[in-house]
Amino acid sequence: MKLVVVGGVAGGMSCAARARRLDESAEIIVLERGEHVSFANCGLPYFVGGEITEESKLLVQTPAGLKASLNLDVRTGHDVVGLDPQRKVVLVNTADGRSEISYDALVLSPGAKAIQPPIPGVDSPRIMTLRTVDDALRMRASVVGGARRAVVLGAGFIGLEAAEALAQEGMQVTVVELAPHVLPPLETEMATLVTNELRRLGIDVRDGVAATEIEHGSEHDVVVLGDGTRIEADLIVMSVGVRPDTAQFEAAGIECERGGIVVDEHGRTSVPDVWAVGDAVVSTDAVTGIRRPVPLAGPANRAGRLVADHIFNPETARAIPAPVGTAIVRVGELTAAMTGANRASLDAAGIEYQTLHLHPNNHAGYFPGATQVHLLVHMAPDGRLLGAQGVGNDGVDKRIDVLATALRAGLAVDELIDLDLSYAPPYGSAKDPVNFIGMIGQNLLTDTVRLWDAHDLDAVRDSALVLDTRGAGEYASGHIPGSLNIAHTELRDRLDEVRDAAAGRPVRVLCQSGVRSHISHRILAQAGFDSASMSGGMLTLRAVLGDRAADVLTAPEN
Repeated sequence: MKLVVVGGVAGGMSCAARARRLDESAEIIVLERGEHVSFANCGLPYFVGGEITEESKLLVQTPAGLKASLNLDVRTGHDVVGLDPQRKVVLVNTADGRSEISYDALVLSPGAKAIQPPIPGVDSPRIMTLRTVDDALRMRASVVGGARRAVVLGAGFIGLEAAEALAQEGMQVTVVELAPHVLPPLETEMATLVTNELRRLGIDVRDGVAATEIEHGSEHDVVVLGDGTRIEADLIVMSVGVRPDTAQFEAAGIECERGGIVVDEHGRTSVPDVWAVGDAVVSTDAVTGIRRPVPLAGPANRAGRLVADHIFNPETARAIPAPVGTAIVRVGELTAAMTGANRASLDAAGIEYQTLHLHPNNHAGYFPGATQVHLLVHMAPDGRLLGAQGVGNDGVDKRIDVLATALRAGLAVDELIDLDLSYAPPYGSAKDPVNFIGMIGQNLLTDTVRLWDAHDLDAVRDSALVLDTRGAGEYASGHIPGSLNIAHTELRDRLDEVRDAAAGRPVRVLCQSGVRSHISHRILAQAGFDSASMSGGMLTLRAVLGDRAADVLTAPEN
């Protein structure tokens, strides 16, 4: 067996290493166009920011090390530019010219390449991407060489990691994002928390606007935005997204969709004896069924292993599971993470859902250092878990990983009540936030609670009485104009007042986080009111409103 793997790093190297462990006699060749075949691409921003201080720490394996330990023939500087499936050869460009390499089995892991928007000035030498070790070295050199002002185009995961790294080095950083908010896969109310943290770090956030031109200058460039803003920059980070690097393989007859290679459940392409993995592959989303590339290291690594299994042991090989898209990013003192589907993908797939918001502590409130974990969960009417997001200072990763596991296992939301999770005061609570999600979900399924969403504020104000069950001091700090304020502890004795104010309209209740309004909802519902509790309370409402909160909510009177 002669196995040729095109592309190293995550999927390709995982496949090659697994292949060797399965077959000591196979000839295994890895072709990598760059200088480094196995490096920590997720660590590049932290090298730019100085947290990783040595370049060598980024290099996971070297060709010499892979030859010694796994007897792999790793060839760097080998750019695969073509494929002839009939002759079973790949065409390779090297410093010595073009050559052909034959194969019995071929695995394509070419990855993705950074998108360059079609605007004037994108050929500026001050524009950098952050995809390779060389990119990180170049950007680090610019930072230590005196660059003081940076513009990051794109506020996805890499863009925000780069922005934070540059800000840590004392640079003046502006983040520009075409979408309405940073980290577009996050819901608005979660992204607002991230935006606030970026601002705390001193990073200027410009969202809902695009760069329209980059003006070159001798001392610096100027990034021109669609609203006319002009931003001077010594360094410009291009991070507006990636696209699968598959043109040469599509030209050879391999079926592609949305630029990504179409594969079956074992990674097989439309061409015999050719498999594909990683960022270049179209995956079917586990929740929505939508087909799209998923450029994440974890799925690529796991798929590489499973493809090798199928090549060498097809009878026992497990299928590659559909990804749920679990991802996480650090922004300052916050962590933001997600798994499964968001509103946009659920709407696109026509899937009905309801959204839960909660703001529990990361561990027991009486133990020092407790902070809130802001959680959002989408669930189907039948209780299926569809997706989850979390933002907070501590404990976000733990909860999202549990929810990602529940998604993979097919647990319903109310089954989260039964998860036996570790508890001690420094780590969690007897009722973990994940258990709380299950309890709220069960309340919805059994009609013990009805929820209304902060996104529907305008419609609710037009048709219902808004009842604010916070204390008078909290109410005075900012409230919905026209709302009635009755603390939840007083509600039982003031139901007539609510009935008079409602005048036959529904009553929509809120508090600070959703706990007191749930208690109030139960009182009202059992008293015959058409009642619902705001999901996540005022904390969620302020996050949904974002910068508009000061205009929408009544401010304290001076």
